[in-house]
Amino acid sequence: MGEYPGHRAARLFAPILAGATLPDRLWACVGAFAGIALTGLICSFGSTHPGLPLIAAPIGASALLVFAVPSSPLAQPWSVVGGNTVSALIGIAVAHLVPWPALAIGLAVAGAILAMSLLRCLHPPGGAAALTAVIGGPAVTSAGFAFAFLPVALNSLLLVLLGLAFHRFSGHSYPHRPVPTVGHVLPATGSPAFHPEDIDLALADLGETFDVSREDLELLFQQVEFHAAERLKITA
Repeated sequence: MGEYPGHRAARLFAPILAGATLPDRLWACVGAFAGIALTGLICSFGSTHPGLPLIAAPIGASALLVFAVPSSPLAQPWSVVGGNTVSALIGIAVAHLVPWPALAIGLAVAGAILAMSLLRCLHPPGGAAALTAVIGGPAVTSAGFAFAFLPVALNSLLLVLLGLAFHRFSGHSYPHRPVPTVGHVLPATGSPAFHPEDIDLALADLGETFDVSREDLELLFQQVEFHAAERLKITA
């Protein structure tokens, strides 16, 4: 039977991220509010270059990752601090070297992606940090490389520290560490068991990058095997 139009419409509003629940989303809102507000408050006491904002716009996107998707490899502390700071430095360098804005914005974002990838700190808001360094206006331009450290690096560091404190109470690990579950057993005889190398082969076959770590995938598949074995015991 086909889906009712109402059912199809409802699916459009279903969580995209695996395991997302409404309480988690609401808890993430609380964390983002506290993280951004406190970061801004703390930075307001520091001396900044005249005209620079007390908090860089990309930090809003960083907050989403830190508080709403703390298990993501893109949300880990080095990704946040390193990704934003390195990207801002790349953007500033490009802004000084390339006089054509259309070319500069493309080179800044592309260079930021390359630098973050090489330094293992890929962080999507970093692309925005690089872009801001190019088109942020006279205040950003006159601040030069200082913009990468104040406000960008300081904002990022404070957000991570607040994320560490917040997730001590949120029920999520941050920095994220996959936690093996109890009760895992090998699948019943005759059921194909996967090996860790099979995950690598499957990822290579798909040719996609997923917002989940390889370790979490392995734990997920182990639990799938466990529940499959339990079901076979019941039906045997």
